[in-house]
Amino acid sequence: MTRQIPHRVTYPVDYMDPNPTVMEFDNESEAYDWALQEVESRLDHIIQHSPYSMSEDDVKHALENEMCLVRIEAV
Repeated sequence: MTRQIPHRVTYPVDYMDPNPTVMEFDNESEAYDWALQEVESRLDHIIQHSPYSMSEDDVKHALENEMCLVRIEAV
């Protein structure tokens, strides 16, 4: 049986966010699952609330920006 290592996900709204969302999980898989769900949710929000039509490149850029904000670490 493998030992479960707790993981922490830190996900700010932007690079200057002084109070990012911090979640702790029992294992790495749960942490990644939560982070991916949150990224998808935020990306959907960005697309739905954009005042302009977003091209495929715009969506890709927004996804890259969101992924850069997520930090997952073993605790």
